[in-house]
Amino acid sequence: MARKKSRLRKIKRFLSVLLLLAIFLSALLLPPTFAHVTAENSIVKRLPNAQNLLEQGSKFYETERFAEAATSWQQAISALQGNGDEQRLAIALGNLSLAYQQLGQWSKAEGAIAQSLNLLQTTQNINTKEQILAQVLDIKGRLQLAQSKAEDALNTWGVSLDIYTKIGNERAVIQNRINQAQALQALGFYRQAEKILRESTQILQSQPNSPVKVAALHSLGNVVQVTGDLETSRQILQQSLEIASSLQDLEAIADIFLSLGNTARVQQDTQTAIKYYQQTIKTATSPTTRIQAQANQLKLLLKTEQLSAFQILSSQIKTQLHDLPLSRATISARINFAQSLMQFRKKTAADSPSWLDIAQLLATAIEQAKSLQDKRTQSYALGVLGQVYEQTQQWSDAQNLTQQALLIAQAIDAKDIGYQWQWQLGRLLKAKRDIKGAVAAYTEAVNDLQALRSDLVAVNSAVKFSFREEVEPVYRQLVDLILQSQGNQVSSENLAKASNTIELLQMAELENFFRNNCLNAQIRNPKKDPTAAIIYPFILPDRLEVIIKLPQQRWLHYTTPVVETELETTLAQLQENLPKPHTLRQVQSLSQKVYKWLIQPAEAALAESKIPTLVFVLDGWLRNIPMAVLYDGKQYLVQKYNIALTPSLQLIEPKSSKKELKAIAAGLSEASSGFPALPNVKLELEQIRSQVPSSILLNQEFTSKTLQNRINSLSFPIVHLATHGQFSSKAEETFIVAWDERIYVKKLNKLVRTLEQNRPEAIELLILSACQTAAGDEQAALGIAGVAFQAGARSTIASLWNLDDESTAVLMSQFYQELANKNLTKAEVLRRAQLALLQSPKYKRPRFWAPYVLLGNWL
Repeated sequence: MARKKSRLRKIKRFLSVLLLLAIFLSALLLPPTFAHVTAENSIVKRLPNAQNLLEQGSKFYETERFAEAATSWQQAISALQGNGDEQRLAIALGNLSLAYQQLGQWSKAEGAIAQSLNLLQTTQNINTKEQILAQVLDIKGRLQLAQSKAEDALNTWGVSLDIYTKIGNERAVIQNRINQAQALQALGFYRQAEKILRESTQILQSQPNSPVKVAALHSLGNVVQVTGDLETSRQILQQSLEIASSLQDLEAIADIFLSLGNTARVQQDTQTAIKYYQQTIKTATSPTTRIQAQANQLKLLLKTEQLSAFQILSSQIKTQLHDLPLSRATISARINFAQSLMQFRKKTAADSPSWLDIAQLLATAIEQAKSLQDKRTQSYALGVLGQVYEQTQQWSDAQNLTQQALLIAQAIDAKDIGYQWQWQLGRLLKAKRDIKGAVAAYTEAVNDLQALRSDLVAVNSAVKFSFREEVEPVYRQLVDLILQSQGNQVSSENLAKASNTIELLQMAELENFFRNNCLNAQIRNPKKDPTAAIIYPFILPDRLEVIIKLPQQRWLHYTTPVVETELETTLAQLQENLPKPHTLRQVQSLSQKVYKWLIQPAEAALAESKIPTLVFVLDGWLRNIPMAVLYDGKQYLVQKYNIALTPSLQLIEPKSSKKELKAIAAGLSEASSGFPALPNVKLELEQIRSQVPSSILLNQEFTSKTLQNRINSLSFPIVHLATHGQFSSKAEETFIVAWDERIYVKKLNKLVRTLEQNRPEAIELLILSACQTAAGDEQAALGIAGVAFQAGARSTIASLWNLDDESTAVLMSQFYQELANKNLTKAEVLRRAQLALLQSPKYKRPRFWAPYVLLGNWL
């Protein structure tokens, strides 16, 4: 015990020394790996009578013997000075700057490039002066980008672009624009970078394979990955890899393998990602590329519990770190490595690596970032070091470091990392029992995240693609703090703040589903429906919180003490039993248990208010359960209330529609695309046509193209799709089935885009009558909201499971009969259709009537 205390004191002393080192340093997530930009050294070869030293330096550089290249070029410069050969001297100085950059000797690199430019600007005795000046400016831009001065690099490359354009060097123009795209990515302007790269690759398609074509496609693949189109990213990167392989460009191949690994990791294809990282390590000639792949692979080994492999690889990484050239990429790899070691310690409680080792890695990273004047990386290293203090429970020192990191992030307006330090500060203040301060810090973290919503692709990909670990907990923990802060009597103001935070989380989840900012039209002051109660159940680790907003700004709030694991197990069992044929007793028992947790404490207040409609903003596993099936021991909830779902009142405004009923009804009664036949779909569509003027697309007629043409030709307020489909928490696994293909959720936007532009809100009601949620997916029902918003539908009715297309036809027939009554809300129409089945001896079990949910506008 004494030895343990002594060791803890040593750790604290060591960390305190590190704090003194770090405390005066000056700003978060690190940007994605930039595609390698190869500067031209061929000028030397093209000049007649080039001296041996210049040629030797070029050969050394091409084989990545950078120190020897620098020595050769230094000797050449000494020989050239005073001989009047300013042209070769300017070239040698520019190339020397490149060698110094590769060695991480930034001040020497700056000095060499400054001398080269000064020589070019003060002498007239140089042939092809403009061409050489442009190439030296390219090298300067590369230096500025490596030093995290992306805006300066962009300006420098803008000058060289003007020169290339003037002298008509088209190949150099394209290379320059690829360089500019790297700077735009570093600044967060991914869409602009993507536009430049698409234009460049279009020009290059008709040209022979070249390193420039490889670089353009590689850069485009990286940008498309960040903006969220992962499958396209993989295809573009594969194309780049094929060309690089044909050119036998090993370093380009290694860089592309690294990017493919990153894309696979984002797709949660862990084994494929590891395979690509291993190929990177095997192929790379650059130690920087190799260490990046190793650091990324290390994270995945930890994620997949390959702990012995983790320890072997971490030892290899540790021995390589000291010999790496100084750059943002290598500092990022160092921080990445430290974070993996932290996670390993927390997972295994192992003595090795020690907190001292991890802290030393981060202290070095801080000093290196400071030497580069890289504020962003410096902030990130400081903040992660603050996490080490947090783990060793040195709250004040951790807070001090975190505040230093936050100040730098705020100074450079890096909200994508600033929110993390606000979150960390909130945790630290909570640990010190400063709940008021913690709520304030968490609120600022959420505000930063909301500010980023206007352009989510400016957020670093590492943040955006780890939503469940790095974003969602901020909202959850803030709600937890707000509801804890005043004990049992939470003020109306705080209940409003908590419910608003829950809605913000719902919108953030939807945007993460699409990997972009899809929710532009946010309603600032949504109208209130005096006939509805809005219910916010919220799952926390130790309890279920329920907030209910009644008309006239009345609030109910209660807490059910049930641990998250019990709640989720109950809900998973209920979801599993609901579609089965002989599980009525289990379904009623489980749904009664959920009713007691969720509804029973509010029974009296809801009955007293005489409200006909309950609108749920559901959380987690609750989304996969139809609220209609909750059971009080005598009645289901649907027998007492109209029921609807909404992700947020800020997204869909409840209002009744007086549009004439007309429908496009499309479906598959025959087997298609590997899915079985739905024989009663034909009857379902015929019954719809008998009650509502309809345009029918059945089987072979129901293709994605014909559906698009039909939707865009006339105004149809109702689109009814009776076909197989799946809802998932991943957009790439959410689809509906047409005769010719699966229509994935993101493609729905293309089907209805013309319609949206010409007639906003034209889809009043979207009905998906034969789809189902993906089995075992906690947030599968998120896909329903994804489909609804991508289709631009104000109201969506979907089925959580699909078993019996005969009962579906009966329910839909009843639904359209009721829909003709303009005095009924959509929620009431659906309820009446469900009750018609419930009251039928043949269909009274919940498996027949319960799967249908109404999302969005319930009026």
